[in-house]
Amino acid sequence: MEFSSLVFLFLLLLQAFFFIAWSQSFIGINYGSLADNLPPPTATAKLLQSTSIQKVRLYGADPAVLKALANTGIGIVIGAANGDIPPLASDPNSATQWINANILPYYPASKIILVTIGNEVLLSGDQNLISQLLPAMQNMENALKAASLDGKIKVSTVHSMAVLSQSDPPSSGLFNPSYQDTMRGLLQFQRDNGSPLAINPYPFFAYQSDPRPETLAFCLFQPNSGRVDSGNGILYMNMFDAQVDAIRSALNAMGFNDIEILVAETGWPYHGDSNEVGPSIENARAYNGNLIAHLRSLVGTPLMPGKSVDT
Repeated sequence: MEFSSLVFLFLLLLQAFFFIAWSQSFIGINYGSLADNLPPPTATAKLLQSTSIQKVRLYGADPAVLKALANTGIGIVIGAANGDIPPLASDPNSATQWINANILPYYPASKIILVTIGNEVLLSGDQNLISQLLPAMQNMENALKAASLDGKIKVSTVHSMAVLSQSDPPSSGLFNPSYQDTMRGLLQFQRDNGSPLAINPYPFFAYQSDPRPETLAFCLFQPNSGRVDSGNGILYMNMFDAQVDAIRSALNAMGFNDIEILVAETGWPYHGDSNEVGPSIENARAYNGNLIAHLRSLVGTPLMPGKSVDT
C-alpha cells in the first residue's frame, strides 16, 4: 500500500519485540527492507527467536533473510511481486522457476508456509493485471504440487480493505460489485486449496476520515462507549474487530463461510505530514501494544469468538 509520507511500524514497534516474550503463534511481524540502518538478517533472526514470534511475512523472498531464518522454526510468508504476475500467469514454467529460485534452496530448513501472489492488486485498477491474478495463483499452486509441496505451502494474495464496497456496520460487509466475479474465482481457488483470505486492515484510515477523540479511542483499543451494529445489535469496542468482521460478513454473503481470514498487515503510523492527524509514536505504541493484548486474550471478534485471527 502507498502511504504518502506516513511512516508505519507494521504490526509491532521494534522496541516492543522484547515485550512479547511469550507471544502466541497467531502473532507475527512484517519484515520490510525499505529502511535505513537495518540490522543484518542474522541479528534480526536472533531477536525474533528471543521473543518467540512464530511467523514472519516478507514482501519478497530475500535469500539472506530466508537463510537467517533457517532452523528457527519460524513460519515464513514470502511474496511474489505484482510485476511477477504476468509471467506467472502466462507461463507455468515461470512458476516452476520461481519456486526453484525462491523456495527449494531454503525449504524445509526455512519454514515457508505461504506464498502471496501480489499485494493489493485489485486496488491497482489495472484490469489486465487483475485478470492475470487467478491464473498466476493457479500456476503457482500447480508448480507446488509438482514439487510435492502442495498442502505444505499455501498460495494466496493480499487485499486492502478497499476490496469492500460496504463495511459499516460490519454485518453489512460486501465485496465491491466491480470485483465480485474476480473475488468469486479467487475465493473458490482458496476454498479448493485451503488457503486464507489475506487482508490489510488499518483503523488509522478510519480515524483520518473521522478524527474525533472517541474515534481515536475506538481505533486504539482504549476505553470507549463502543458502537452498536445496527444490523445485528452487536456492540463493537474497537475498529479492528469491526473491520475484520466486515470481511467475515462479505465472505459469508458470498457463501464462503469456511475460508479463514489472515491479517497480512496492520499498524499505525508514528510519523506523517504536519497536517495529518493521528500519527505519533504514542499512538503507534498504543495501537500495537493493545492489539497484541487483544489477540492474546483469545476473545476473538464478535462474529468469530473464542480464537484470534492470525495477525
